[in-house]
Amino acid sequence: MTLDLKALQDDVLRISDIYAAEHGIDRSGDWALLKLQEELGELTAEHLRISGRARGQADVQAQGDEAADVLGCC
Repeated sequence: MTLDLKALQDDVLRISDIYAAEHGIDRSGDWALLKLQEELGELTAEHLRISGRARGQADVQAQGDEAADVLGCC
C-alpha cells in the first residue's frame, strides 16, 4: 500500500472547504494558526486525562482522533 500525500492533502482541503461553506466559517488571515492551536489544546487535554493529570474519562481513541485533527490542520 502506497500513501499518496498529495491525494490526502486534496481530500482534506476539499472536506475543509465544504465544512467552512456549510458553517459560514471565514478562514482568512489568522484562522489556520488559531484552529491549529485549538486542536493542539484538545490533544493536550486528552493526553492529560490519559496520564491522570486532568479530570474526566481517559479515552485513547479520542486522543488518536485529536492527533488526526492536528495532522489535518498541518
